[in-house]
Amino acid sequence: MKKIVDRSKILDGSKALDGSKILDWIIERFIFLCGILVIIFVALIFIFLLREGIAFFSSYSGMDFLSNSRWYPTSDPPQFGILSLIFGSLFVTVLAALIAIPLGVMTALFIAEIAPRGFKEVLKSVIELLAAIPSVVIGFIGMVTLVPVVRTILNIPTGLSAFSGAIMLAFMALPTIASISEDAIRSVPLSYKEGAIALGATKWQTMYRIILPASAPGIVGAVMLGIGRVIGETMAVMMITGNAAHIPGSIFDPVRTMTATIAAEMGETVTGSIHYEALFAIGLVLFVITFIVNFIADTFLRKVRR
Repeated sequence: MKKIVDRSKILDGSKALDGSKILDWIIERFIFLCGILVIIFVALIFIFLLREGIAFFSSYSGMDFLSNSRWYPTSDPPQFGILSLIFGSLFVTVLAALIAIPLGVMTALFIAEIAPRGFKEVLKSVIELLAAIPSVVIGFIGMVTLVPVVRTILNIPTGLSAFSGAIMLAFMALPTIASISEDAIRSVPLSYKEGAIALGATKWQTMYRIILPASAPGIVGAVMLGIGRVIGETMAVMMITGNAAHIPGSIFDPVRTMTATIAAEMGETVTGSIHYEALFAIGLVLFVITFIVNFIADTFLRKVRR
């Protein structure tokens, strides 16, 4: 006996299928548009910095700008050497990374693999809340609490130093690194862990030899986001690092970063002056440094995935 098929149901199903295809097409085009807009925004930022900063190099030597460590924009004649500012930014960033990366990754491992379930959720929520604290509040806390402690314990003339700034910046980067790294570690397939344990590996060996390598792309991405926040931070470093434009001899010397220089002096310059153009040139250098760091990280991620 032949089954009679209702044509109306077939038509309804084909209409629903066509509707879902149209919706998929709209979503794909929207995502594509968002990606294009991001590229356009980055290009516009670079063009804006280039337009405002390139005029500076027509009246001041680019070699002196990058190799001179004297930043005296109000002297006669003015000197715009940013070598000390580059050293200050790199000094603080590297110190903060050395503190934040091990702590962040170990915290992520503890949350994902060791902590009890109830404590795990509470700890992750607290860490994510730390990322919401404004940088100016962290800078104020550092001035009131950390700076006097560093000065007293280490018996140095001032606690406003690269060391103090690095500690507070590491505190700011830690939630980002820990939270995203924990998500990357959780995404490792359970079969990897079960296979390692079945072969006789201990819990630590499984984490060190299996979980960390498998989640390395996500962890590297988390580290780069954390470092990106550190190198682009302004208020905290202005308040804690001492704002001394000289090449530091040790981690306990005051330093001045490129971002702090732009924030501190932009409001005092005359629009269109050479000082104004020099600050945009600093922003251009900072943009290039950030691009190089991200490019190196992306190259590393591709090698890890392969």
